[in-house]
Amino acid sequence: MELGASPVQEQPFWSGPSRKQLWMAAIKPPMYSVAIMPIWVGSAVAYAQVGAMDWPVLAVFLGAAICILAWINISNDVFDAQTGIDKNKPHSLVNLTGKPEQVFWVGNAFLALGLLGILWLSWQQSDATVLLLVLIACGLGYAYQGPPLRLGYQGLGEILCFLSFGPLAVLAAHYSQIQAWSLTGLAASVVMGTVTSLILFCSHFHQIQDDLAAGKRSPVVRLGTRRSARLIPWICGSIFGLTAIFAGLGIFPVWTLLSLVGIPFAVRLSRLLATYHDQPQRISHSKFIAVALHFWVGLFLGLGFMLSRLG
Repeated sequence: MELGASPVQEQPFWSGPSRKQLWMAAIKPPMYSVAIMPIWVGSAVAYAQVGAMDWPVLAVFLGAAICILAWINISNDVFDAQTGIDKNKPHSLVNLTGKPEQVFWVGNAFLALGLLGILWLSWQQSDATVLLLVLIACGLGYAYQGPPLRLGYQGLGEILCFLSFGPLAVLAAHYSQIQAWSLTGLAASVVMGTVTSLILFCSHFHQIQDDLAAGKRSPVVRLGTRRSARLIPWICGSIFGLTAIFAGLGIFPVWTLLSLVGIPFAVRLSRLLATYHDQPQRISHSKFIAVALHFWVGLFLGLGFMLSRLG
């Protein structure tokens, strides 16, 4: 579920990026917003409901989420190296180091660190609910690329992504704050799950040939780039449409409409893929636009919940 990446990673192999640039692309700095925003939104929903935030719990959960996402991306590099799909990817950690086993155990160390944080939260609260939700999310993260399932190769990655970074992550963060569930938290998780899955969906467009060669049947491979590009405005529209509907129904506070600030990124993404859907070099940065969309939607959605306590 390789959701974040540095723009350097998409440079063609023949452009000769430096080793430092390749390492930055392999580390994928923008991925951190993908880990942070679901936790931020879930916690903000809880704050809107009770008027208080447990900041140490939020800090630990954010750190754990970052570590777990690092594990997902690192382990995916190892699993992709096993199938050969990353043979043309110079910024793969396995290709950079030539040491897949060591890379694999570094990823596992990040997983252990993240789960240790969640275990501490559950112990402090004498409640294993959050730990259970996170373990399920980790299981889905492994099933995406990990053998023997490799469900991402069957075109199920977006569904797994939606569940992991939507309902499971947002509701876990919400529960960690107030040890309760809410319809508002579930609604927010649908919005965040959709915008996160959009990132993964956009990541397939420029690598369709490698996916085909490795037998990976991503949604873009199955539908073709043209039909897939036509879905982008509808997916983006559902993100903002759901937010507006939830606000209109009183499930979300009106302040959450601040997240409509992401519309320009949605328009830019839709136009880019509609025009150049079959030209990998022209659209290799499309997922970065989707990452920006995710960031601004998540930031202002959470801020909207926080600001609702002022009224």
